[in-house]
Amino acid sequence: MSSKAWGGRFQQQPEDWVDEFNASIDFDQTLLDEDVQGSIAHATMLANQHIISQDDKDAIINGLKEIQQDFYNGKLDFKKSLEDIHLNIEHELIQRVGDAGGKLHTGRSRNDQVATDLHLYVKKEVQDIQTLIRSFQTSILNLAQSHVDTIMPGYTHLQRAQPISFAHHVMTYFWMLDRDYSRFVDSMKRIDISPLGAAALSGTTHPIDRHETQQLLGFGSVYENSLDAVSDRDYIIETLHNISLTMIHLSRFAEEIIFWSTDEAKFITLSDAFSTGSSIMPQKKNPDMAELIRGKVGRTTGHLMSMLVTLKGLPLAYNKDLQEDKEGLFDSVRTVKGSLRIFEGMLDTMTVNTDRLNKTVHQDFSNATELADYLVAKDVPFRTAHEIVGKIVYECIQQGIYLLDVPLARYQELNTNIDQDVYDYLKPENCLSRRKSYGSTGQDAVRHQLNVAKKVLNNDTL
Repeated sequence: MSSKAWGGRFQQQPEDWVDEFNASIDFDQTLLDEDVQGSIAHATMLANQHIISQDDKDAIINGLKEIQQDFYNGKLDFKKSLEDIHLNIEHELIQRVGDAGGKLHTGRSRNDQVATDLHLYVKKEVQDIQTLIRSFQTSILNLAQSHVDTIMPGYTHLQRAQPISFAHHVMTYFWMLDRDYSRFVDSMKRIDISPLGAAALSGTTHPIDRHETQQLLGFGSVYENSLDAVSDRDYIIETLHNISLTMIHLSRFAEEIIFWSTDEAKFITLSDAFSTGSSIMPQKKNPDMAELIRGKVGRTTGHLMSMLVTLKGLPLAYNKDLQEDKEGLFDSVRTVKGSLRIFEGMLDTMTVNTDRLNKTVHQDFSNATELADYLVAKDVPFRTAHEIVGKIVYECIQQGIYLLDVPLARYQELNTNIDQDVYDYLKPENCLSRRKSYGSTGQDAVRHQLNVAKKVLNNDTL
């Protein structure tokens, strides 16, 4: 007799290396808890529908819980010859409880079983990711609240552009992550659906109750079409996309952390706990955690592309290609969760070098637009003002000075509308305070932004 659950039709057993290629147990044992959870709900429903006895149901549930406990106690070895987590658990269950264990698969297939496991897994993990995003957002908000008045150079094209509040800069990532959070929330509508009871592809002749297992498993709804239930992996692609975009946002932030921590910038100092040294250069302090987060975007984006290509040409309903839906998903989930935790710790422990930032904005031309705006306020056309300031900046570069160093007499040679008050106008702190438009970098606008962010975190209605 064949050892395979499907062996009745076959007269020849696969060789070991074929079994190994076919097996998914090395990675899909990640789904053990979900598989047990789904099987307990299925057995409960079968008993309530009088398809199996209450005694058989009790034996099945007790056996499943024992298997789960033994797995975590390291007392259970899974076999590659049994292919996957589902057949390994079923085989072990039959060994422990006898014929009752063989009744568990009544009215279902591995096709709807694995789909159920994956829906449960993705639902749980997406909720965990949402929690981690909110926690990281809280760290960003806390950092911003301490640095509303800290001035730094804002950049475009990696060239200094205008003075901005450090709080305003880091809060950009708060809002990026908030959009990520909302995407995960929205995706739950397509994750929180029960495929259990769709069987292989066409449903079952047994009088099952799919809505009962839906409720037992806490799903919001059931698939209306059994073919769709076992073939749908859209929610995995959507989750991989959401993870990839979150990782891209983390990577952009990591790139700034890396630059800010260089000797050339010295805007921040990272904690030793989130840095490493060099095996040859004793002076080095490398921002390796930030670099790793930046680097891991390649793998999460790759997993998304892999899943898109896997699904591209698949006919209905289940195909073995779908075994490829798990490893990339599991890895992406681990990667984004680890990256969020690491980044939060890195942010919480870093030092913002406020003196260095303040010195920086006093030794550049990021206040040049202020001078142009000053002239516009004196009724000089903006294009004329732009040209005048450009000439002054060029002269300063030639002389090795900055706009605050230019003598008033020279300013007035260029335009008689320039008065002594230009020097107060050009001070970086005043550049910030004058920016009062909604969402701008002015201190009042930033404080309002922080209050809005607090409401977001507190789930207040805006």
